[in-house]
Amino acid sequence: MLTGIEEVDWASLGHAYGPADDVPGMLRGLASPDPGERELALDGMYGAVHHQGDVYDSTLACIPFLLELVADPEVQDRGGIVELLTSIGGIDLSGEEELDELDPDDEDFIPAANYAMAAAAVAAGADVFLGLVGDPDSEVRLAAPCALASLHPDPARVLTLLRERLTVERDTEVRLALVEAVGRIARRHESLRDETVDWLGWLTRAAQAPGLRLAALAQLARCAPGEVPDDVVERVTRLLDEVRTAPPEPVAPESTRPSTPTLVGQVRELFEERVGRPTPWTDELMRTLHTALDDRVEDRIALILAQLRSPDRCQRADAIWLSGGLIRVWRGGYEEVVRLIGTQLADPDPRLREAATSFLEGLFELTGPATDALAARLTARPGRPERPEWEEWAEPECPSGAADVRGRALLALARSGDARAVPLLARALVEPEVRRDLLYAVPTLGPAAAPLAPLLRRRLARVDLDDRLYEHAAPLLHALASVRGVQAMPEVLRVLRGAPSNRRDWVQEAALRTLAAFGPPAREAIPDARALLESESAAVSAQAALTLWSVEGDREAVLPTLTAWLGPDATAPDRCAAARALGAIGPAAASSAPALFPGLAARDLWVRVRSAAALWRVSGDAESALPVLLAAWDENRHARVDIAECLAEMGPEAVEARWVIRTELLRVRRHNVRESGYSSHDVHEDEKLLTFCRAALDRIER
Repeated sequence: MLTGIEEVDWASLGHAYGPADDVPGMLRGLASPDPGERELALDGMYGAVHHQGDVYDSTLACIPFLLELVADPEVQDRGGIVELLTSIGGIDLSGEEELDELDPDDEDFIPAANYAMAAAAVAAGADVFLGLVGDPDSEVRLAAPCALASLHPDPARVLTLLRERLTVERDTEVRLALVEAVGRIARRHESLRDETVDWLGWLTRAAQAPGLRLAALAQLARCAPGEVPDDVVERVTRLLDEVRTAPPEPVAPESTRPSTPTLVGQVRELFEERVGRPTPWTDELMRTLHTALDDRVEDRIALILAQLRSPDRCQRADAIWLSGGLIRVWRGGYEEVVRLIGTQLADPDPRLREAATSFLEGLFELTGPATDALAARLTARPGRPERPEWEEWAEPECPSGAADVRGRALLALARSGDARAVPLLARALVEPEVRRDLLYAVPTLGPAAAPLAPLLRRRLARVDLDDRLYEHAAPLLHALASVRGVQAMPEVLRVLRGAPSNRRDWVQEAALRTLAAFGPPAREAIPDARALLESESAAVSAQAALTLWSVEGDREAVLPTLTAWLGPDATAPDRCAAARALGAIGPAAASSAPALFPGLAARDLWVRVRSAAALWRVSGDAESALPVLLAAWDENRHARVDIAECLAEMGPEAVEARWVIRTELLRVRRHNVRESGYSSHDVHEDEKLLTFCRAALDRIER
């Protein structure tokens, strides 16, 4: 085994962490009789030799040895090695430049060449995977179909083999993997698509297990969305019910493998935990189906509602996570979804409560249908009626351990604007630690949050004036500004005057913003604000100007400073800060309009947007501002919320924007969807955009 491994000059090769002289040990570890050693070796391969999907010269040198290990039935845990080879040889270069179009001196040439050579090397040895579809090890059989569909150079042969294997395979998850691999072939090879689509369509109607028919339906939707039946919701719902009521499958014996401090080990343990479910594969099938249905939002909502009404807690939990993915990307009517997820807060299963809370905390104004359930959950004291609800804050039985489920439920209630959150927030404010996002949610509660002012003041008074001042004070200042807690003037001034060098500008800007919210009662802050007009930071200087305007109403004292920041030598952030401040002052700053005009033609988009919005707000010159705003609307979707807010203010003056607004309101996809990752405020920001668009259209067409 591993013949010739010593003949490779591994020290001259490299991986993610330097010379690859440790790779022979990893390869031998993959063949070790000790399961812990095998897991550590596989983790090392992913961590160094195939780090984050990269292919190095050492990765290429490993391929023949990995293929040899896969072919040896004496080697255990070969399923993991098959998956490693599938990842190494299956890099999708679609959309990238062709290798022959790259200059050999280009920094992208070597990585692209390595990917191409890896794909060729694994494909050349891919016949080894043909014999694995009938391997005695179910984990090997589970990994083999994807490897064949992704890597084998003869897809027609593979397609025939996979379909034949399905007739004799008895392991449910392997059968599902076979169907998924057939779908992969259909998507990768146009010449085989029609044949494969016909077969998948037949399988959805065949006398097969409901899980297999559901898998076929999911793959059919991915390969040929137009072939998805109109009654897909009813069919899937019926199949899920059949899956739920089918006789339970044999439960795999508990793993005796020792735990290892590796990423591979963590993934394995999560998988083993998943296997404890009656039908762990339904989650992945439903994710696949939802991905395929894409913008068929009403159908996807209907599927989720059916799962949320299921007696099966696992199906309801799956539906919650699917709801999160759906609502972050697509607009739609989610009222019933939110209401049903709210009802899960009363379920005795802590996992279900945690999933529901996680979903609700990111909804803000859309949380409405679940607020009664949230309030009931937060005020419940099961089994201990004599104790106040705040002492029942933690849920130690929650599987994530430190997860503060009740705290997140309170955040969801507060973000919805429900006044029932106020007394609970008051109790949170007397605890030693309070979540920052709870403080940032206070403005959503409006005037109802006024009783929180004394508590916020006391917390601010205890904040140390050290290098972490901004981190600790900013959320409190934000909350105090929203409740107009003018009684906290001494504490706010203490923070303003005692700001350390670390993030001093940020601290000063936050404190000045709070003082501006206090208005005329903050006269004691006038000397501090006047001094900070001369700050070297445009953000601080502009906020000092706004504070003076809010307290004194003397435009002559602040306009020269703000217009100076609009000069040709100012940076883009400086000009944006000044323009926003002038816009906040409004018509009283009409004399600054000439200074704003150069910003309309600036190279920086945000300078153009801020200048145009400010110009409208100080002078009402829609003729000059509107074309700039509409051009920016198409140029950068992330500017749309600010632009739509300005259009709503313009009303009839924004008549030329009517088609832009109507188009946005007709879009089903949220404007700020990201290719990867998301923010907890994404849904809220998109809902703000829709609110401003509706207000603008209403004023234009009134």
